[in-house]
Amino acid sequence: MSSRKISVFYVVLIALASMAVTAVITSKMDLTPVSSAQTVAVPSTNSAPLTGAIDATTFRNIAKAMAPAVVNIQTLGHAKGRDLTEYFGGQGDDLLRRFFGGNGGDDQTPPRGGGQGRSGRGGRGQAPEISGAGTGFIVDKAGFILTNNHVVEDADDIRVSLYGAERGETYAAKVIGRDILTDCALIQMTEMPKQPLAEVRFGDSDQMQPGDWVMAIGNPFRLGHSVTVGVISGLGRPFGGVDGRRQNMLQTDAAINPGNSGGPLLNIRGEVVGMNTAIYTDRSEANIGIGFATPINALRDLIPQLRTGKIVRGVIGVQVATDHLTPEAAKQFGLPNANGALVSTVNPKGPADKAGLQPGDVVVEYNGKQVKDSDALVADVVSTKPGTTVPVTYYRNNEKKTTNITVDELDLESEQGRAAARNTPQTNPDQQTSTALGMTLDAITPDIARRLDLPRNQGGGIISDVEPNSPAFVAGLAPGDVILEVNRQAVSNVSQITRELQKAAAGQPVFLLIWRDGTTTFVTVTKR
Repeated sequence: MSSRKISVFYVVLIALASMAVTAVITSKMDLTPVSSAQTVAVPSTNSAPLTGAIDATTFRNIAKAMAPAVVNIQTLGHAKGRDLTEYFGGQGDDLLRRFFGGNGGDDQTPPRGGGQGRSGRGGRGQAPEISGAGTGFIVDKAGFILTNNHVVEDADDIRVSLYGAERGETYAAKVIGRDILTDCALIQMTEMPKQPLAEVRFGDSDQMQPGDWVMAIGNPFRLGHSVTVGVISGLGRPFGGVDGRRQNMLQTDAAINPGNSGGPLLNIRGEVVGMNTAIYTDRSEANIGIGFATPINALRDLIPQLRTGKIVRGVIGVQVATDHLTPEAAKQFGLPNANGALVSTVNPKGPADKAGLQPGDVVVEYNGKQVKDSDALVADVVSTKPGTTVPVTYYRNNEKKTTNITVDELDLESEQGRAAARNTPQTNPDQQTSTALGMTLDAITPDIARRLDLPRNQGGGIISDVEPNSPAFVAGLAPGDVILEVNRQAVSNVSQITRELQKAAAGQPVFLLIWRDGTTTFVTVTKR
């Protein structure tokens, strides 16, 4: 063999050896790059009408076919002591419970004795370890599973068990992506069974109507793969989401209990139409027939983004009224109909503020599309790519206007971190005045103006009390709100506010501009 051939041979040999060594090192250090071609195969959606008779075998067949695609999830993590209402906006422990309702959040066993977790570990000065249990469903045979974010967000160790597995047979999994707004997470099994995995099929959650039959499969109280049946009880319940942002949910009376978190809600074809997420209960922490599932249509389009580890949403820096416009209110705004989204708050220096939007404006078109209501506007905004400039048409003082808004990127983590708890100011009972709206007003003292950082010479009165179920209560007014305007008229004292309110007839909307948490908010109250 010539010296040239020998040289080429050794060059090739060295190159192959280098590649082998590199592969070993990266595998040991978990540095192997993820192939860009490895994506989650999102199940297709079946939007065909739900038809056909239900017989004695309908639910048996659904359970038999879909249970293999449902997994039990066990977690081990450290307690954070987080408020249970952080994600779901409950009004107290007796009203809203995450599925285990304990110190560790939903689906986590409360620490036992001496602050230690179920595992018995967690020494002095350390956060106690707690175990949790939830449910998930397989969306891709490569081991990708959808579940609730609150099931896995604080987990240091995640184990998955499959339908029909032997006792103690579990597989490791890791979090791929999370979303706190829809409370969903995508995890992937890092250990795989020998047999192929089953996967779910998606239905169309927009197709569901009250009275439609549904089935829940989950891990209640660690009783894996339990099946319950019920109906859709209601649609569009603004129960989920995060502080200041709501996720409309499906309400069902199919029994869901601690451990059902992240499990599928199935239609009569055995297709996933929702992810069981929350329950409304009393102090027993058990099912009373009021459960909530995140619609699968809201989750389906997020799966590719969850795979990348980041959810990208648009934001324009406004809050809109949750209630739909009434014909009476639309008439006073000068609208041709009751369609549109009423802007209640505009974030200072945000995209909408820079474009000139103000509290009290009604957005009727967004990016060339008619805005039906607040939900429609929110859906359009969050689906807009950040950096895009869109035309927005709105009404102000009975006049139609148009502006351009450059959409920013929504940062939920920072937004929630900036949300400050409101402190109710001290008031003077001797100067309180009642109104016909079910609220009591107090005069604004220099001390109150200073503590609330009120603009100079603004504000006619501060709300000191709100009667339950009154018009003010229904409109979302609360103690500490300062009334700046009544029906677009600036007010400077309590007497002026009372006088303006008396002018409004029963059944007619009253427009208030209030000062809350350092910003102005537009509120509509209907006088009874």
